[in-house]
Amino acid sequence: MVFHGLRTLDDADVKGKRVFLRVDYNVPLDKDGGIVDDYRIRQSLPTIKKLFSMGASQIILASHLGRPKGVDDAFKMNGVAERLMKLSGRSVDVMEGWDHVSEFIPGADEASIVLLDNLRFHGGEESDDEGFARELAALADFYVNDAFAVCHRKHASVHAITRFLPGCVGLLVEREVKVFDSLAEGGERPFIAVLGGAKLETKIPVIKRLLDRVDHLLLGGGMIFTFYKAKGLGVGKSIVDNDFVDMARMLGHNEKVVLPGDVVIADDRDNPAHALNVTIDKIPSYMFGLDIGKESVERFKGLLGSAKLVVWNGPLGYYENPRFAEATNDLLGFLAGHPGVKTVIGGGDTVAIVEKLGLRDKFFHVSTGGGASMALLEGRDLPGIEALRAGIEK
Repeated sequence: MVFHGLRTLDDADVKGKRVFLRVDYNVPLDKDGGIVDDYRIRQSLPTIKKLFSMGASQIILASHLGRPKGVDDAFKMNGVAERLMKLSGRSVDVMEGWDHVSEFIPGADEASIVLLDNLRFHGGEESDDEGFARELAALADFYVNDAFAVCHRKHASVHAITRFLPGCVGLLVEREVKVFDSLAEGGERPFIAVLGGAKLETKIPVIKRLLDRVDHLLLGGGMIFTFYKAKGLGVGKSIVDNDFVDMARMLGHNEKVVLPGDVVIADDRDNPAHALNVTIDKIPSYMFGLDIGKESVERFKGLLGSAKLVVWNGPLGYYENPRFAEATNDLLGFLAGHPGVKTVIGGGDTVAIVEKLGLRDKFFHVSTGGGASMALLEGRDLPGIEALRAGIEK
């Protein structure tokens, strides 16, 4: 089990200590730099509240924001700090720049919060630089990782820092890991997985892993056309991973794999003049397959409605065009209306879709980490988690 041997906040002694709290404040921004959705900030509040209730003297928050190439004013943390102050009701000081981080001594105000500058403004963060990690660790007495979305990365604030501070996981990471541990056990039946996305290559590891655990694996997205080609069917101009046709042929023999029997096709992905719902053996050579069809949606509903546990990752159609988002939206709405089905949304693009539909609170769990959740579904270790465990076992 991934969670075995990990220290949680309940095991930690932070009274009178400065706590370095790695959070995920990589919030979506609009073109003017405004925060579009503060869900990730709100997800950190329970851990912040608990740390102060446990007697922490100060919390030093650290996060990245966006994908800056060096220092970029568009990705400074000031807007995040303002939103955090509003949500938490506490003052937040912002440290700007990394030139003198080793000399930075946070104020000793009781129960204060300091937000460090964007971690990705420093070259040592993404290179897992031990020197940078040592500088970060010097700011605090204890380390808490509550940034599940980056636990699959070997970055200084997630991985190397654990060599210099005792630490544990925060409430968010604890919940995320326990949820995915339960999926690995697959105890609730029927257990169904829904996988979408464009390329089969990126989904092969998780497909193989899930086939050992689920009762049914429902497939959608562009990757289904590689399966159809493996069956000798014409797929027109649909996306195909030609290097993985043989793998699709092998996986397709597994009776747990459920492929759509009909699809929505069109003459163009972005500006279609014609869109039709056809069976999979009727795709003309000049058309693209862009969504799963209506009969397949109803078939999927029949299976999902009888499930006890569902995990979903990836859109079932070319979601960038609303005309090909209907199957995804319909099935997510269907699951949202069935609270008896424990549905786990496995991060990534699917989370953005759920949020757009206003369904986030309708599911058992909506993961904050696409890459991290996929890694756990594939059975891979998360460096951020393993580094904490290694520190505990020393």
